[in-house]
Amino acid sequence: MEVRSIEFKQRASERAIDGSLQGKLKTAKGLFVGGRARAVARFDAEGGDFEALRDVGRGIRDEVLDNLDVWLETFEQNATARGATVLWARDGAEISRLVVEIAQRHGVKKAIKSKSMLSEEAGLNEALEAVGVASIETDLGEYIIQLAKEPPSHIIAPAIHKNKEEVADLFEQHHHKPRKTEIAEMTREAREVLRSHFVSADMGITGGNFLVAETGSVALVTNEGNGRMVTTMPKVHVAVVGVEKVIPTLNDLAALLRLLPRSATGQTISNYVSLLTGVKSEADRDGAEHLYYILVDNGRVGLVGSEFQEMLRCIRCGACMNHCPVYQTIGGHAYGWVYPGPMGSVLTPLYTGLDKAPDLPHAATLCNQCGVVCPVKIPLPELLRKLREKQVQTGVGTATAKAERRALKLWGFAARNPRLYAFGARIATRYLKWLAGGKDRIQVLTMVPEWTKGRDFPAPEGKTFRELYAQRAARRR
Repeated sequence: MEVRSIEFKQRASERAIDGSLQGKLKTAKGLFVGGRARAVARFDAEGGDFEALRDVGRGIRDEVLDNLDVWLETFEQNATARGATVLWARDGAEISRLVVEIAQRHGVKKAIKSKSMLSEEAGLNEALEAVGVASIETDLGEYIIQLAKEPPSHIIAPAIHKNKEEVADLFEQHHHKPRKTEIAEMTREAREVLRSHFVSADMGITGGNFLVAETGSVALVTNEGNGRMVTTMPKVHVAVVGVEKVIPTLNDLAALLRLLPRSATGQTISNYVSLLTGVKSEADRDGAEHLYYILVDNGRVGLVGSEFQEMLRCIRCGACMNHCPVYQTIGGHAYGWVYPGPMGSVLTPLYTGLDKAPDLPHAATLCNQCGVVCPVKIPLPELLRKLREKQVQTGVGTATAKAERRALKLWGFAARNPRLYAFGARIATRYLKWLAGGKDRIQVLTMVPEWTKGRDFPAPEGKTFRELYAQRAARRR
């Protein structure tokens, strides 16, 4: 997926005034935010302690990250012992190369996919189609945006920016059937279309919510039956998973599964939780005959041991974006890459480079709603602040940011020289009064127009504080 985060300001401005998008985001916010609040309240009312559970989740993830190489080697040993093949990918290009090689080795003509953000990072669908392998998304949201030729706008609700009428138009155009507008009828039509792909596919591709080192298993958490169809019907199953997703034991999985659904969709447990271990045996009636794990770095390993390691705790629930006032105003596409919201504002600069996403560390109010709801207590505002510091230290940023830094240096120099500062303040206040043209507000600050792009600037009286203070003191004498 092409990184377009450099366009954040323009894309955000366009979406902030899109009334249709605002309505969709408002509806989604009510569902996600209210759902999580109710799920957490029920958990506590039934004798649980959700805050203590968040501490447990944080501890599990930290234990893994502090010994990541050990747990990955353990996973590889146990997965291999159960008939799986474990491969390693440095980046998105290597993911695509490995999956294409697997497809060609097994004569695959059609692949079906369950939702995977890592495959979005790699542009996997395009890579498969380039070698003649049809790649069909089977998660309903992903299927919708595949028809629309758009990237996902949310990590758990990819088509959150589409309404029922837009989906009806897409189905009519691509399915060549009479247009339907009832949700039940539309979902039935999608199931009927996808059923033929489930039956005829040679390879299934998934992500993985967790990798269990103890058993060499991959855990998939979904709300649609497509995940099980993708992993049990084709003869080949490929799981593309980030290296940070490994966890030590099944007990750890049980704890994290109490956090993930409640934080993501407000459910006690998702409709489908699949734990897949090894290849199909002679006694099994279904399952993949060939299982490949592709464990992916793509910027993750470089964060281990760094000041940003805490970001690798992320379990991809989407709670941070559901509660973020910025995301809920502009949606996911404004962020310009796979991961939107607060998590994306941290991950995208770290994975792709600050120079490709200079505005994202500033795409937050630092209100800490994201930190309060994160199930594994990632201090997202603190990480965003560290990225801002890194920008200042390295000089990486937009032309506007560089100009602001130069202006602040000039101001700092003047502030250390009282007479120079006082002289500059007198000139500035008189200039701003003149610019206001007799009004009490300035509509455009010519030197820094961005400051007044969305609001007016109060006009000064034309004299500095020191001058006004001196005048008042003189009158009292």
